[in-house]
Formats: sequence, structure tokens, C-alpha cells
Amino acid sequence: MMMETVWSQLEAQKATALARPILTLFDDPHRAGDFSTQFDGMLLDYAKTSIDGATKATLLDLARAADIEARRKAMFTGEAINRTEGRAVLHTALRAPDDAVIKVDGRDVMPGLRATRARMVDFAQALRAGRIAGQGGSYTDVVNIGIGGSDLGPAMAVLALAPYHDGPRCHFVSNVDGAHIADTLKGLDPARTLVIVASKTFTTIETMTNAATARDWLAQSVADPGVQCVALSSAVDKAATFGIAPERVFGFEDWVGGRYSLWGPIGLSLMLAIGPDRFAELLGGAAAMDMHFRTADLAENLPVMLALTGIWHRQICGYASRAVLPYDQRLSRLPAYLQQLEMESNGKRVAMDGSDLTRPSGPVVWGEPGTNGQHAFYQLIHQGTDVVPCEFLIAAQGHEADLAHQHRLLIANCLAQSEALMRGRSLDEARAIMRAKGMDGAELEQQARHRVFPGNRPSVTLAYDRLTPHRLGQIVALYEHRVFVEGVILGINSFDQWGVELGKELATALQPLLEGGDTAAKDGSTRALIGFLRGR
Repeated sequence: MMMETVWSQLEAQKATALARPILTLFDDPHRAGDFSTQFDGMLLDYAKTSIDGATKATLLDLARAADIEARRKAMFTGEAINRTEGRAVLHTALRAPDDAVIKVDGRDVMPGLRATRARMVDFAQALRAGRIAGQGGSYTDVVNIGIGGSDLGPAMAVLALAPYHDGPRCHFVSNVDGAHIADTLKGLDPARTLVIVASKTFTTIETMTNAATARDWLAQSVADPGVQCVALSSAVDKAATFGIAPERVFGFEDWVGGRYSLWGPIGLSLMLAIGPDRFAELLGGAAAMDMHFRTADLAENLPVMLALTGIWHRQICGYASRAVLPYDQRLSRLPAYLQQLEMESNGKRVAMDGSDLTRPSGPVVWGEPGTNGQHAFYQLIHQGTDVVPCEFLIAAQGHEADLAHQHRLLIANCLAQSEALMRGRSLDEARAIMRAKGMDGAELEQQARHRVFPGNRPSVTLAYDRLTPHRLGQIVALYEHRVFVEGVILGINSFDQWGVELGKELATALQPLLEGGDTAAKDGSTRALIGFLRGR
């Protein structure tokens, strides 16, 4: 079936779907089971959406029309699906089984990946055991300096897996604002701090500026700052110029995008924090999700169904944003991580062939952990004028056994929010509440209207047993593949990010102007701002 035909069918189904209360779909006693799917202890529930049986079938037709299976195979087998850069997309190889054979341009890339991982394991084991030490003794702290995927991935994962930490404390610096590195280094012992510089090219201006500051900080206390640094980079020569020996450089190929790089050398800080064995569990979870994505029927495929739900909400229903709401404090950085994953991948305006898109591209992704968000932005989600599809994440168990009663309260809040979004509260129900409080007449009517919840607001819930390294690997891989499926359906390249380039170029040109250069070529606003800021 042609793509445009399927898109038209979905548009025709939208009016009926949005006019019908989601709650009425549960007149079907099988609704919850038919509109959810499970894999390896994870449950994706999308029953609280307006998708009915006919719409689900059409969405699956859309996936087939986009040839998801063929595009999926092309990615996993190393074809250059990143066409604008002429590269394969093989972050999945970083977590592939040891016996895997994956070729790029006829060369098996797995031996090299396994060798790099073995070097990482040896380094992590030696450092954690104190055999590799700083110039003041065994390392107590690690400072990872990166930006974008070189920061968001490991920072998110280190926080998420805090119960498994038994290595040095990990800190993360990304912002070129000097306050970030100053506040991070304050109180650390330079002689017992390892600095990780994460930059594939070793030229990223924010990262290298912060790295130079960290090196100067080390130099105030140790004889050889380079000895206490590690580079996560493919630029061995530039790392050597910085003072880092080749044996302290862990490289990765250009077919590993920054926002997909947690699984390799960029994850070194996490490996140091939780140990190589736990890190291997993270990789195993991601590999299990890879296999599920590759083999499960589309209708039972978690990444596919999560993606199709997103397509329905953004491209068909026109909902411009998506809230990611983990009811897990340790996943507090997950919304920011997924924000980059989705918005840098699918925030495009042209199709793969360079033609203008005829439909909206990716949504604005945002969020915070529950229950904090309930006392902040949930007001808009429940009663605002815009519909915001929500994605809840919740574990059946926490890690704090002695605080199980608090975790039950957390679960109750998560489930209550998704139910409230769907169910809402009618004006008649609000009037009854006010009447019970003794109100009548105009006052009752006015107060009741403030207590109406429109309801019929969609959400999906991802539930799982407990946030372990294996489970976190599955969750992250699930969202990676979701973004891939959405990108294929939209016909875009999810693996480049040209939108970050122009600002970088202009910033490079602007810096000398702040030091007194001629601003005549700039627009009036920029000239005025430079003048104001130079004068301060």
C-alpha cells in the first residue's frame, strides 16, 4: 500500500477517534490486553490513547508501507543509512554478542570493538582496585568533560544506577559557562581526581575549553597533569598534544553517533562507577531489546508500537509536544537524554532526498520526574488548552526495601495521573462537589467551572520490575529504536545533526568581537547587545 494512501486513511480516522472519549473504549473488556505488549518483564501500555482497532491496523500498515523491516535490516547489517554523511549507523554493534560478525565496507568491525572494550575493562578494574592511581593515591573522583551525547548519556546512566555504585564518585561537566566546571571541581582533590575528556574529534570547543581549565587545575597540584587524564576520542594525535598517552585514549568509529554512544568508550565513567560486570549487564539489556526489535512481530514490537503511538499523536492528531514522566527520581535525567535523542534525531525539515517535509517532524520532548512535576507543570497537562501526550515510566519495586510504603505511594500517584488525564471531571461532577460544600447559585457555577478537567488526554505507561543495569539498557535501546522507526516513517535521516552547525560557526566569529573587534557587519540588535555586554 502506498504511504500517502495510508496517511489519508489515518487522517480520515482522526475525527472519529478524537470525538470519542477514550474511557468508552474500555467498554471492551479486552482493551487493556489488546493495546499493550510485553517483553522480558517490561509492559508497554498504550490503552489510554484514542487508538482503536481500526487505527492500530492502519498504523501498522503505515509501518509496512515505510518498509520498516528492510530499513531495520539495513541498519543492523552496517549499510550506510546515514546518507548525508555517507556512514553506517552501528551503535548496536557496541552491545552485540561476542560471536557477532558485523561488516562495514566488507570489514568485520567486531574484533576492534571487542579489543577496545577489553582495554576499558582492564583500565576500569585496575583503577577500581587502586593499581592505577593518581599522583596523590587511589582515585576518589572522576570528572567527565563532554557535551551533548558525550555528557547526557553517561550522566543519565550514572545517576540511574546509583544503587550499584562501588567505584569512584563521578561528576559531569558540559557547559562552557565557567561556573559549571568551577562548581564541580570545588572540594575535589586534584591529586586523586581522574579527568575524562570526551570528544570524538578532540576539537569540540566547549569540551576542550573545559578540558584546558581542568588541566590547569591539575597542574597546580600534580607534576604531570596528563597522567591524570583519559581521552575518549579517535584523535590520538590531538590527545597526545594535550598530554594524554596513547594507552589512555579509547577511540570509537564515526558510525557511532554522539547521542548513541553510551555503550562504548563514552560509557567509561559509568563502568568506573558500577564496574565492568554491571556495565556488561547494561549492554546485555540493550542487546536483548535489539533482538526483540529485530524479531518480534510488528504488532507485538515495543519500539514499533511506541513509535506508532508517537506518530499518531504528533503527525495525525497534531499534538506538538510530548512529556516524559519517569516516576523514579534516579531517572531524573532521562527526559533530557531523550530530548536530545528525539529532537536532534528527528527535528528536521527536509526528507532524505532534500525535499521539504509535508508533515510535522518530531515533537518537543520535555519532562521531569514524578511526583515533583505534579506540583509544577501538571496543571497545564490537566487543564491547559493544549493536549500534551504523556509517557509514564514506573517500576514495581524500588531499591529501598525499608521504604516500600513510599514506593507504593509513588506507584499510586503515577497510576492516578494517567487515569485522571483520561477520565477527567465533568461540569456536572464539579457542580455536585461544590453543592456538597454548601455553595449554590452563581458562586457554585463559577467555582465548579474552575474544577472541570477536560479529560480524554492520552498517555502511555512503561512498567517494569526494578531499575537494574539490564533494565536501563532495555529502556534506552527501546527509545533509540523508537526514534529510528519514527524517522523511517517520516522519510528523514535521524542520524545527522546539521542544525547545530550554524550557531557554532557564528559563535566562533563573534568571540573576537567581544574583545573589541569591528561589529559593523552585524545586525543592529547583535551590535547593540555586543556593545552593552562589552561595556560591562
